[in-house]
Amino acid sequence: MHSAYITGTGIISPQLTWDVENLSDPKIFGGNRLTCIEPDYSQWLDVKQMRRMSRVMKMGTAAAKLALQNAGVAVPDAILTGTGLGCLEDTGNFLEKMIELKEDSLNPTPFIQSTHNTIGSHIAFLLQCLSYNQTYSHGAFSFESALLDGLLQLSEKPDLKILVGAADEITNRSHVILNRFGIFKKQNDNSLDIFKTKSKGTLHGEGSAWFVLSNQADESKIKVEGVTTLYRPENIALEIEKFIARHNLKPTDLDLVLSGKSGDYRFDDEMESVVLKIFPLNAVGVFKHLCGEYFTASSFSFWLAYSILKSGHVPPVVLERGSVAVPKRVMIYNRYLQDHHSLILLSKE
Repeated sequence: MHSAYITGTGIISPQLTWDVENLSDPKIFGGNRLTCIEPDYSQWLDVKQMRRMSRVMKMGTAAAKLALQNAGVAVPDAILTGTGLGCLEDTGNFLEKMIELKEDSLNPTPFIQSTHNTIGSHIAFLLQCLSYNQTYSHGAFSFESALLDGLLQLSEKPDLKILVGAADEITNRSHVILNRFGIFKKQNDNSLDIFKTKSKGTLHGEGSAWFVLSNQADESKIKVEGVTTLYRPENIALEIEKFIARHNLKPTDLDLVLSGKSGDYRFDDEMESVVLKIFPLNAVGVFKHLCGEYFTASSFSFWLAYSILKSGHVPPVVLERGSVAVPKRVMIYNRYLQDHHSLILLSKE
């Protein structure tokens, strides 16, 4: 697997992440949904254009422009987007009006902006980027698919600067519908405490995170070493060991394992047993009490792993077990409900 350096990041999440690179003052949520702390978008977007943009489009576009700004890149050579459900607000608005107006005299704008590739296309339009542009809507593997595409592009064309990111939003309609499936907790007083008691359900999350990938290192020298996705693996512990071995590493070589536990004991207990079996002495962290559960939550953990490696510090709110002085290698083990597992390895030279 080809590796690549991360030279710029931009993220809007339920935590104050768009103007800081740490989690010193984590926000606590009650209820079962974690909504984003949004900035003043006029820093990156034209006020007139913002009037026609849905919330997820503003989140995605602003985070992407922030990543490019931090990387010192005006126009990327490719834009790769991962999204589980696309622009839900516009989809809901269009369907609602279709029913209300009995399919007559419909405004086409919500329909045009409801497609999954709207975010990536809008970023390209604003930047006048005419290069490769791809959107992946592969459920809980959406961000990983975009990331894999970026690494493949760089393996073939080493001089590229590639923008890779993800975005998913909560709407009132989507929350009500998903709630019917018993995915989310019925009651929660403190989102930071979801791992302290065993109960069914997780917390609904959202966010948008973007990264610039390059074969040329910046001063941080942080790189993504590998990515893999596993759907209903027969033996996830064996697959994790194989993934580590493919990078000529042993489990003890990892300084931190970021676990995608969601607060739902039906899945967390299995994850804990696997992590304890393979990494009995390693430091282990968690992240979904900070961002919630959603299809592209792994993009938040990717940013978190990057910020930990860059700062050389694991925030106390993240660390669940063990300790590490200055982390150099972080592996993300994410799991979405029962079937979707993914592994991402990052390191600092």
